Amino acid sequence: MSKRRLSRQQQFRIDKVQQERLSRLRKKEAQIDEGDLGETRTGTIVTHYGITTEVEDAQGERFRCHRRTNLPALVTGDQVIWQPAKQGGGVIVACEERRSLLSRPDSRGQLKPVAANVDRIIIVAAPSPRTPANLIDRYLVACAHDDILPIIILNKSDQLDKAPEMEQELAEYEAMGYQTRILSAQTDAGMQAIRELVADGNSVFVGQSGVGKSSIIAALLPDEQIKVSEISEATGKGRHTTTTACLYHIPGGGNLIDSPGIREFGLWHIDNEALMQGFPEVANLAGLCRFRDCRHLREPGCAVLEGVASGTILERRYLSFIAIRDSLDEVDMRPG
Repeated sequence: MSKRRLSRQQQFRIDKVQQERLSRLRKKEAQIDEGDLGETRTGTIVTHYGITTEVEDAQGERFRCHRRTNLPALVTGDQVIWQPAKQGGGVIVACEERRSLLSRPDSRGQLKPVAANVDRIIIVAAPSPRTPANLIDRYLVACAHDDILPIIILNKSDQLDKAPEMEQELAEYEAMGYQTRILSAQTDAGMQAIRELVADGNSVFVGQSGVGKSSIIAALLPDEQIKVSEISEATGKGRHTTTTACLYHIPGGGNLIDSPGIREFGLWHIDNEALMQGFPEVANLAGLCRFRDCRHLREPGCAVLEGVASGTILERRYLSFIAIRDSLDEVDMRPG
């Protein structure tokens, strides 16, 4: 996703709305401060409602809270310190250190945090609609950039005859050290395998529309009203159904943070060094190239190209690396 330049009038309107929201927040905070605040408590942010945030305490009770204006933007999954207010609700006074932060570009191309303290990102792929390996690679780059464990699930195993090469691709990812699973979430055994993956910590599911992500989430959270994406008969792609990040407790253990549908991560905020983190096999050889500024294209003494020739680096992974790097270069060349 490339950055879309805003007109001066559009930027003015955005700034005006933000200032109005901030002004309302300060007024509300001042009113709360006039009353008595209780002792500090710990809690977890489970979702947002406009300028208010829903915080869950250790007993599972939820409270609508405002945040101190000197705090940074808070997201679902944040561990916070808050104080209950006499008239109800409360005030968030501090945010504990995050162990991870998942971000993605918003509709204006601005990098926006969407969830904190995510322990794993489960990448759901499928043979129908066929998930491109390059898209999986982009997810892996984003996971590496945010330092979050990725797990690749090949769903709809009963449809592998439509893309039998995907089984080999998954075996190649596993050989690189990534955790993988082949299953059908439509079976009890398949769902049990997924429940074991998410049994502790916070999980996020990502994947292109139609691969079964929403169906998996609905099966994990049978008591929640999460709609399953309909499949378009014309395109074979699903329709995004979620609108804001929410944290849900999974029966049997673990939490799920359900974020808005993502077809693919925009990587315009990723630099070449961060890109390398998603291609460790390329990074391992890049330092051995004859030239420090080697582009790994046609340069003599390129260890990466030698690795491709010898099979140390898969050709499809190399081509994926070059394609993603070229897309980053194109964004960098855009006028500011």
